[in-house]
Amino acid sequence: MNKTEALQQMIDRHEKIVFFGGAGVSTESGIPDFRSVDGLYHQKYDVPPETILSHSYFLHYPEEFFRFYRDKMLILNAEPNSAHRKLAELERAGKLTAVVTQNIDGLHQAAGSRKVYELHGSIHRNHCMKCGAFYDAEYIRDTEGIPRCSRCGGMIKPDVVLYEEALDQEVMELSVQAIEEADLMIVGGTSLAVYPAAGLLRYFHGDALAVLNRSATPVDSNADLLIEEPIGQVLARIKVR
Repeated sequence: MNKTEALQQMIDRHEKIVFFGGAGVSTESGIPDFRSVDGLYHQKYDVPPETILSHSYFLHYPEEFFRFYRDKMLILNAEPNSAHRKLAELERAGKLTAVVTQNIDGLHQAAGSRKVYELHGSIHRNHCMKCGAFYDAEYIRDTEGIPRCSRCGGMIKPDVVLYEEALDQEVMELSVQAIEEADLMIVGGTSLAVYPAAGLLRYFHGDALAVLNRSATPVDSNADLLIEEPIGQVLARIKVR
């Protein structure tokens, strides 16, 4: 039996599947990841991306933050790939109970997934820091310099969790609940290097763990199935039944 067949059997015999994913899920949609050789953190900038994407840098150098953000983070022309579409199909079939994602691109929802817990927020939600008014991603894209609220003039902040910021407590609690109740956990497209998000896997006590990632992760030794291929290619071969 090859590894795709083994994954197919796992999916066939489980009814409460949770998918935990990261940037590698969206690379096949043309969105660069962060930590691979060609990833965002290995590109050259005057200031490291980790610094630019911090809460303190955002507050002190908002114009520089938004220049980087529009250039590298605000990707609005990407389309869902085979991985996003298959996960949405599994949810519609009643097999997948939740997607827990570190991604901020909204592609799971674009593919049709409904139960998506976005640990690091979303580029599609933006709020005025003064009055709380909502703005979509296109508004941020179409402004120059520091985006300002059309109502009160306050600075608008993307609903993206920056370094030095805490994750949303409700999203964390719902993610933990879904993971605790899962009988199969599929981890894909993530190095599991970012905490506290990666720490959520300790709440999984279900029947089987599958890891679909092109590089090693800290949970590989605990996995019942390990597939080191692009996740979209793997899930495209899975039949939903």
